[in-house]
Amino acid sequence: MAIELYKDAHHQCLMFTDLSRDHGEAVQSNQFLIVNKDTGAIIDPGGNVAYNELYLGMMKYFPPQKLAAIVASHADPDIIASLDRWMTATTAPLYISKIWERFAPHFCKPGKTVQRVTGIPDAGMRIPIGDSVLIALPAHFLHAEGNFQFYDPISKILFSGDLGASFAGPNTPSGTVIPSLGPMIPSMEAFHRRYMVSNKILRLWARMVKKLDIEMIVPQHGRPLVGAAVNEFIEWVQDLECGVDLMTQDHYAVP
Repeated sequence: MAIELYKDAHHQCLMFTDLSRDHGEAVQSNQFLIVNKDTGAIIDPGGNVAYNELYLGMMKYFPPQKLAAIVASHADPDIIASLDRWMTATTAPLYISKIWERFAPHFCKPGKTVQRVTGIPDAGMRIPIGDSVLIALPAHFLHAEGNFQFYDPISKILFSGDLGASFAGPNTPSGTVIPSLGPMIPSMEAFHRRYMVSNKILRLWARMVKKLDIEMIVPQHGRPLVGAAVNEFIEWVQDLECGVDLMTQDHYAVP
């Protein structure tokens, strides 16, 4: 079932959060649908376990030939393993980091992606979605080498990919939000220390997003951050030691 993150007369942001939860073997992942009048975009469409319900959810708002874009934060399988099916069912282009532009076709049958993959330059870009845009923000090394987050200026939602991920228990109600960061840190800290590359990158990211008007940070795993939790997360993560900051020679020894 779609969870409504934002809605006005012409624009909606929807989150699909349970599409992989029923298959306990797969990590929980969120998929997103942006609707602008009679068109829209899919953000991080996920793997094959997520495809059917996401496709049917999209069909409630517009037909597949009206999908304007498939956008991917990076090229992990929980992001675009279903790409072959989306390339078959729609005519939408894929927007993904130029680093992964020639890797994405490996998820598809030969020929499916010809002239349908747009490589996002390292500096980012604005992706047209109906009468609006999605702003692809540089988030390289958070965690992938070529990585983007997507900011919707209408809803003021930052779709943050793996940054901001939390891993609560399977009984956590779908769609519940995080209004205060403190209680969530135990379910976030280990992931961010391992997956994010360095504190330098986090500080550069924090400096960039502080210039945006953000109402909600919505990661690819776990629950949306709202209210005070938005700035609390930015402040917390900009001081976090992680990735290569924590590596020593002991981590690189012959077993």
